[in-house]
Amino acid sequence: MKRAGLMAKRTLWMLPLVAAVACGSDAQADGAEPAEGEEAGFSRVINVEVTPVGVEEFVESVRVTGTVEAYRDVVVSAEESGTVVEIFRDKGARVAAGDSLLRIDDRLLRAQVDEARARAALARETWERRKRLWEEDQVGSELAYLEARYGAEQAAAGLASLERRLERTVVTAPIEGVLDDRMVELGTLVNPGTMVARIVDLNPIKVVGGVPERYAADVRTGASARVTFDVLPEEVWDGRVGFAGNAVDARSRTYPVELTLPNPGGLVKPEMVANIEVVRRTFPDAVVADQDAVVRKEDGYVVFVVEEVDGGLVARSRAVQLGATQENRVVIEAGLAPGDRLVTVGQQQVANGDRVRIVGSGGDR
Repeated sequence: MKRAGLMAKRTLWMLPLVAAVACGSDAQADGAEPAEGEEAGFSRVINVEVTPVGVEEFVESVRVTGTVEAYRDVVVSAEESGTVVEIFRDKGARVAAGDSLLRIDDRLLRAQVDEARARAALARETWERRKRLWEEDQVGSELAYLEARYGAEQAAAGLASLERRLERTVVTAPIEGVLDDRMVELGTLVNPGTMVARIVDLNPIKVVGGVPERYAADVRTGASARVTFDVLPEEVWDGRVGFAGNAVDARSRTYPVELTLPNPGGLVKPEMVANIEVVRRTFPDAVVADQDAVVRKEDGYVVFVVEEVDGGLVARSRAVQLGATQENRVVIEAGLAPGDRLVTVGQQQVANGDRVRIVGSGGDR
């Protein structure tokens, strides 16, 4: 009985110790913050992922949303009155400058041209006869000679004017491009100024956007730019700013910017939404990190790197100075060096001096 009582007392005495040890093991497994003073004893090992730090070219750009416009967009109008009697091109056809689009009834003008040609021939013959008589035989008066000369010149000018009008009964394309619309059909009666066709030139194309005021000084004519379109996710266009405006748009408080891009296949259409990235600054040899790897503290920003200490791996806190940012990337101006192993997963759970294990793509140690 005495021995049994002694064993029972020992068991009761050891229970708090076992519970304490179990609690400590659970805390270590859960990655809980160690109590003050435990850091030196490496009381926990935290799994982290790391990325080797290197140098790279970092481009800071200004993002602008723009729209596509045709490089040239021309509405063609009739210059003579009459009925459309012939159509040479349909909508969607490619045309070159000078190609015939349609013809207006020219019968009346042709008759007028024939009549004017006869008058001009008679007037010239009369002038030449009086000129010969006046110069060789001094027959007639100088006034009659001058009147004949004037009549011949006037008749020639009238003929030339009618011939030009006759040419204008055939409506031609003023530019190369695509016949995007035709507003008339056979039999349509047109007058001077009647819109008959629309031609758009889509190669190259023009992208127009607006730069916010705070970036206006950084975007200049000739700056490099990259353009993408949501509807063409796999296509990227590289170009340069062809025009950077100096007058602000009063409504949007932005400055106009234009780019011209090649479009040989005609993939890009007018009114498409464009994503423009205009290069603001380029850093040729920058130390760059993911912004997620940077931890904000009360007195600034820090990152964690992994170092070897006494054969083990330890997390070390580094105060860093941040520079330019782009998307989820940031330039580290001070505090991080090429070759460092930067903690990219687990940085929110580690503290300076914690023992760590590298897992994932960085290895398993």
